[in-house]
Amino acid sequence: MVEFLGGAHDSAPAFLSIHSGAGGTEACDWVSMLLRMYTRWCEQHAYKKTLIDIQEAEGGVKSVTLQVEGDYAYGFLKSETGIHRLVRISPFDANKRRHTSFASVFASPVLDEQIEIDIKHEDIRIDTYRAGGAGGQKVNKTDSAVRITHFPTGIVVQCQNERSQFSNKATAMKVLRSRLYEYFKDQQDEEKKKVESEKKDISWGNQIRSYVFQPYNLVKDHRTKHETGNIQAVMDGKIDQFIEAYLHSVWIKGQSS
Repeated sequence: MVEFLGGAHDSAPAFLSIHSGAGGTEACDWVSMLLRMYTRWCEQHAYKKTLIDIQEAEGGVKSVTLQVEGDYAYGFLKSETGIHRLVRISPFDANKRRHTSFASVFASPVLDEQIEIDIKHEDIRIDTYRAGGAGGQKVNKTDSAVRITHFPTGIVVQCQNERSQFSNKATAMKVLRSRLYEYFKDQQDEEKKKVESEKKDISWGNQIRSYVFQPYNLVKDHRTKHETGNIQAVMDGKIDQFIEAYLHSVWIKGQSS
């Protein structure tokens, strides 16, 4: 797949964020399932993954951000950016009805410190709060978690994995720089601007991929039309086929333009 990667930051590590959308408790469970899927994918490729932030909710996870380090991590994971749709019989529904849930996935490169992104002090607000989570030793219970809001773009980033407020702020700023880089790059690319607008509505009609558990088993990417009936393998992290199909389609478009 590396032959299809030629972007300026394709070889860089990546920040990978997953957010719940339409579907309530179901959507939070769906984020948990996607987190497991990407975690397994990282393990299969011997990529290092670091939990930057997680916001748990009833039924699962409301949002989560990982830093993924390994060869071409961003180059591969950028293909996962978009809305992911789940169709299944809800384990939370006593009447065993079929539910549809949505989650957004967004990948951005971890930037080299030499790349300058102008972040004005007056354009951001920094809030501190107490880290939440399942408890135990994995979560810091002091008010050291940091949330940064960038007013001009509306981008909000959070970090709670470090023990000190200073470290969390540094990491959160790093994530913000990465997100702003992608934001401004998308501003200059009409196709990517369309994708960005779609990501704002995590619901019907905007999905890049559907995962159907009932009434049949099918995972289908709506951009490339690539599909498989082995949904369990996909949920266990076997997503290279979808990544390769997407990268190949982008490469083909680039060759013909």
